[in-house]
Amino acid sequence: MAARILHRLRHALGAEGAREERTHDGVEAEDCPESSELEDDTEGLSTRLSGTLSFSGHEEDEDEEEEEDGGGEELPAGDAAQNGGRCRDGYPGRPPPPRPLSASPRAEWGPAARPGSLLTRQLQELWRRSRSSLVPQRLLFEVTSASVVSERSSKYVLYTIYLIRSGQLDRAPAAISRRYSDFERLNRRLRGRFGCDMAGIAFPRKRLRRNFTAETIAKRSRAFEQFLSHLHSIAEIRRSPEFLEFFFLQDLRAAQRLTCTGMYREALATWANAYRLQDRLGVCGSGRFLLTLAGLVVCHQELDQLGEAHGCCEQALQLLEAQDSHPLLGPFLQAHIHLAWKVGKDKRQSEARLQGLQEAGVPLQQQPSLKECLIKEPLE
Repeated sequence: MAARILHRLRHALGAEGAREERTHDGVEAEDCPESSELEDDTEGLSTRLSGTLSFSGHEEDEDEEEEEDGGGEELPAGDAAQNGGRCRDGYPGRPPPPRPLSASPRAEWGPAARPGSLLTRQLQELWRRSRSSLVPQRLLFEVTSASVVSERSSKYVLYTIYLIRSGQLDRAPAAISRRYSDFERLNRRLRGRFGCDMAGIAFPRKRLRRNFTAETIAKRSRAFEQFLSHLHSIAEIRRSPEFLEFFFLQDLRAAQRLTCTGMYREALATWANAYRLQDRLGVCGSGRFLLTLAGLVVCHQELDQLGEAHGCCEQALQLLEAQDSHPLLGPFLQAHIHLAWKVGKDKRQSEARLQGLQEAGVPLQQQPSLKECLIKEPLE
């Protein structure tokens, strides 16, 4: 009799445990996506960043006959196929896959946790945090137009690219205009320096003919968008001088020439675009950015836009707050004091800092003005 009762008790306990396990599994499967969905989302993000158009058949034998600096090595449309497409675990710059959700909520949240609404909410919150961490704010590159330009002895396509921050509305977009040879030069320089990271990045070959057809221009536009997106997804490349100068060095040179020749309105627009480009690329603390602010101050001042010039001076002085030996500090302080007096703003802090520089032995009488700094600054 005792043995029969013990057998029934064991059978009842076993059935209750099985029901609890089924309930627990049902909650996790129904209320929380599987970890494989997170990994699939990561794969989708990597594909969007790294996929590049490849051309097949006769379209791959490209040569830009209209380019003046035509040379350059021919690179296959899909280097990833020859190099395995990888130099590290996964694609270069690809975010690591999320840690899969624990198969057992008890192990994740401790022995006191039980299947139920609280545990479901905790799992859903963990899933939401994992998904949001997979898709950070990133920079998008969009070819908005392409025009055929004919010069004396050459003909080429000029591509206009907008730099757009995902999830934000840019009222004043940052834009560049580049031709095929500019992209090819960037590609060649980056492959020489970042051979491993560049192995999986495709670049459209040159063409011998049909360079100006709508089909070719459309394919190249898409290829250039994905080429820049893939480059920007790799931290070492997006911080490199080669990558950054591709975007704003031409604007800085043009703005400098326009400022030196007194074409301040045209120069102001070019300085402003260089400002937006550096802002989108996240290099607002560099020497080139300070030079851009100096150009904006000079042009605004020459166009009698004193409030805007004063604001640019204040931004520059905030960046120079801990740099007492920077060559642009004295000129910015002097310009800020003059502009603050003109617009009726407080200038005592700048006067005190300028006095401190003078007491430290800085010869303020020999300091050039911001305009003189712009003229003398070499932009190589």
